[in-house]
Amino acid sequence: MSSKKFIVEVEPAVEAKDGRPSMGPVYRSVFAKDGFPAPIEGLDSCWDVFRLSVEKYPNNRMLGTRELVNGKHGPYVWLTYKQVYDKVIRVGNAMRACGVDPGGRCGIYGANCAEWVMSMEACNAHGLYCVPLYDTLGAGAVEFIICHAEVKIAFVEEKKIPELLKTFPAAGEYLKTIVSFGKVTPEQREQVENFGLAIHSWDEFLSLGDEQHFDLPLKKKSDICTIMYTSGTTGDPKGVLISNNSIVTLIAGVRRLLGSANESLDTHDVYLSFLPLAHIFDRVIEECFINHGASIGFWRGDVKLLIEDIGELKPTIFCAVPRVLDRIYSGLQQKIAAGGFLKRNLFNLAYNYKLHNMKGGLKHAEASPLSDKIVFSKVKQGLGGNVRIILSGAAPLAPHVEAYLKVVACSHVLQGYGLTETCAGTFVSLPNEMDMLGTVGPPVPNLDARLESVPEMNYDALSSKPQGEICIRGDVLFSGYYKREDLTKEVLVDGWFHTGDIGEWQPDGSMKIIDRKKNIFKLSQGEYVAVENLENVYGLVSDIDAVWIYGNSFESCLVAVANPNKQAVELYAETNNISGDFESLCENPKIKEYILGELTRIGKEKKLKGFEFVKAVHLDPVPFDMERDLLTPTFKKKRPQMLKYYKDVIDNMYKTINKK
Repeated sequence: MSSKKFIVEVEPAVEAKDGRPSMGPVYRSVFAKDGFPAPIEGLDSCWDVFRLSVEKYPNNRMLGTRELVNGKHGPYVWLTYKQVYDKVIRVGNAMRACGVDPGGRCGIYGANCAEWVMSMEACNAHGLYCVPLYDTLGAGAVEFIICHAEVKIAFVEEKKIPELLKTFPAAGEYLKTIVSFGKVTPEQREQVENFGLAIHSWDEFLSLGDEQHFDLPLKKKSDICTIMYTSGTTGDPKGVLISNNSIVTLIAGVRRLLGSANESLDTHDVYLSFLPLAHIFDRVIEECFINHGASIGFWRGDVKLLIEDIGELKPTIFCAVPRVLDRIYSGLQQKIAAGGFLKRNLFNLAYNYKLHNMKGGLKHAEASPLSDKIVFSKVKQGLGGNVRIILSGAAPLAPHVEAYLKVVACSHVLQGYGLTETCAGTFVSLPNEMDMLGTVGPPVPNLDARLESVPEMNYDALSSKPQGEICIRGDVLFSGYYKREDLTKEVLVDGWFHTGDIGEWQPDGSMKIIDRKKNIFKLSQGEYVAVENLENVYGLVSDIDAVWIYGNSFESCLVAVANPNKQAVELYAETNNISGDFESLCENPKIKEYILGELTRIGKEKKLKGFEFVKAVHLDPVPFDMERDLLTPTFKKKRPQMLKYYKDVIDNMYKTINKK
């Protein structure tokens, strides 16, 4: 291992006392060893981020959209910073003319687009709380958020208007004005007016404030700029209060981080906006781009057309979630497999040579320029040709996908970790550090991090291999859960936010996420099971795409529901003369036995304890999805909902096991 270290200790460890678990030392990024980055002069709020860039770069391209020309999407059409600013001022005046005052709550509902950003900036200008509503939470949640946050005005994507109307009459108690990002149909107008509300098309709304001028209020760092509701795997969505200070602190930290790694953003950078602006990850990235006078182009809203949008926009920074990167990885794998013997061998040769050199410490651009030129340049072109950083967040990226893309994409592939409550970027891996593979890297240089021991799960923050719950302190933290002081007190203790994630410090100061604190239960013999950890182990079986492990304190063993890999199951069936379509194969006892055997094999290989072995498996041909409410919008399992959905299946598995 290299002896590099990317963190410095700033406070010593604390032993366990009075029933409180022990806490490891406090660390911060080596890029902040002489202190956190100073606040940027004049940058006190999100509005300043935008306003200062408009002054500095009025004619830079800011927001780009592919317009429909004769039924086809043409090239990107751009609005400059000044053009966007002029519209934002009009939107702000119109909102104030409708009686929405500073401190009021404004909802935004729809896919990322220029109007989304303009509505958000108008909120920033007038000190309104921007409250993103996102439909992956379902209609019930949209209604809950409108009522809970007391949203007075909502901006809505044209095709989401029917969804929004489902929240009436309940939402009508607070919501008084609806603004479409596009047009409004006569039927919708009638429907909304029957509820006693006003509805406007985008252009009509902009002109409402033209005769009036409202002064922009003074904004403080401590003012709240947005309430982001997080789906959570249990209970009602929680409204996370994000202050101006969290976002400007994060921007300063990202600036220091990228500068230290010689990858600073500048006005020529281009970003593809497709991850939802309703989530913190995309929101803060876009704030960073706006801060540098860079350009943001919007996708067309269809995953199947994403690669085409990338080719048209040619972004320099590509942020994605593992699901998208997995798709790109599989696509490349298929292309190479179909490329014939010679091409395949050339690719593998180039891949292994370059990977070897990168592991030896060479930067990706120097590891094998010849391979890049002959073989990998095609992959780079597939992502538009200009990508220099691919950033993955929101969920863990499989190490084999990360390693593969690091070699073939001819760009840095970095993995980040953060929560809405920590304003997204908390840890991020660094360019050209192959040892950081499979980790989320060291802390960002604007916060302190430490581990707290979790004795009931045998995680010890003071051992030679420090493991424990990740805790964060610093100005990036949220200001609390809206109207839920009780929940805030549970997770914010003495200035430390408890993430609920279990991490392990690596020798170089990177963090590895290994488990989740809440997903632990006892079996009937009193053994604790950390289910997330087991799912990661069983997930290594290549013949399944996803697995959910279940157990409870009335049973002595574990059972599983898995989504088998269609190709693998069909291949096994063919080889073993088992007939039937995919659905019936999933019901077939022989196939179940084979999958269970694979799970057991990996369990033995990874030296799991006896009670951690799965004793029965149910195969669901339909992947876990949001439609059945089994996953959150960031693809985390909703365990209580899964239990409800698969209850009969589980009862049957236990009945069969207990008969034996």
